[in-house]
Amino acid sequence: MLSGKKIVLGITGSIAAYKACYIIRGLIKQGAEVQVVITPSGKEFITPVTLSALTHKPVISDFFAQRDGTWHSHVDLGLWADAMLIAPCTASTLGKLAHGIADNMLVTTYMSMKAPVFIAPAMDLDMYAHAATQENLKKLSAAGNHIIEPQSGFLASGLDGKGRMEEPDKIVRMISEWFDNETSLRQLTGRHIMITAGPTYEKIDPVRFIGNYSSGKMGFAIAEECLRRGANVTLIAGPVNLSCSEGIRRIDVESCEEMYEAALKVFPDTDAAILAAAVADFKPEQQCDRKIKHDKGNMTLHLKTTTDIAASLGKLKTERQCLIAFALETDNEEQNAMHKLKSKNADFIVLNSMRNKGTCFQSDNNQITIIGSDRKKQFPIKSKIEAAGDIVDEMVEVISHKSNDR
Repeated sequence: MLSGKKIVLGITGSIAAYKACYIIRGLIKQGAEVQVVITPSGKEFITPVTLSALTHKPVISDFFAQRDGTWHSHVDLGLWADAMLIAPCTASTLGKLAHGIADNMLVTTYMSMKAPVFIAPAMDLDMYAHAATQENLKKLSAAGNHIIEPQSGFLASGLDGKGRMEEPDKIVRMISEWFDNETSLRQLTGRHIMITAGPTYEKIDPVRFIGNYSSGKMGFAIAEECLRRGANVTLIAGPVNLSCSEGIRRIDVESCEEMYEAALKVFPDTDAAILAAAVADFKPEQQCDRKIKHDKGNMTLHLKTTTDIAASLGKLKTERQCLIAFALETDNEEQNAMHKLKSKNADFIVLNSMRNKGTCFQSDNNQITIIGSDRKKQFPIKSKIEAAGDIVDEMVEVISHKSNDR
């Protein structure tokens, strides 16, 4: 939603100018305040009276008001706005924006704008396909503007092309989604999140180990999502062939014991821990310091349980902290997840099932169910990057709830 947002709407001389009325209605319906700035040629297609009736504000076109000579400050508009939308934007205005030709109020407002700018081109399809137009679009995009791709049609040559301005409802939706996304980017600012990822290897001898097929992709995706939302991220990674963003503090480990010791040091200073690692449940009672030879015949391997990292952190968890554990099951999935929820003192469990083919180890996809004491949410198959967003959304809700209770 756009509640309370201040939007400058720039309108240029295009036949699509009438669609600005629908854009204004859509923005205002979502709670935005709209100020129209129109070029002189834009007024040939739609009257300022119509636009003013919709926005309940005088329409700005010239540097000085014709009636009393009042100066319209493009600088003040640039400071006032939360965003600027130029729709429709003609090829001529695109060129002026790209090259800083500030010969009208709209372009000077654009050049003074401190907020993000969205540009919705509208022109003949052949004009849009022209090399000059494409070069201008590249310059504007490289300068950080958001280009709203026009709709497809047919060029004079009969080939597919673009040029017709995107529909008003979609333009409004795109801007609303952008603000929603920007809000989510600040959700974890100042929060410290710890994530474990990948498998652990428990050595039998110098060349053999007990492990599993975990690729670490899910945990790494969660770490990247937390970083994207502004968190201070510590990633404790088992032996995987993955890289992460420089902004993530990465601690590489191999065994369960190494992961446990690292988590124990980091956890007390965190707001939340997401335990996505597939930690080996067993390790050899003894490790041979030399390779066990094949000619020794059959070998009996005695195993003992590894340290339960989730349960250990669950005992240390304070009221302000959020603990999220993963459960990979082959049967009685939800029953086992509920048991793990209680035994680990977790806030919720991310449940995976081996019955869902192509969604667990080594895959780029996942199908999760989030289970808490007061919640159960089932999600369809998604990429692990998208599933990471769902998991972090749920974590943000828990963190917010704990903060409000304090």
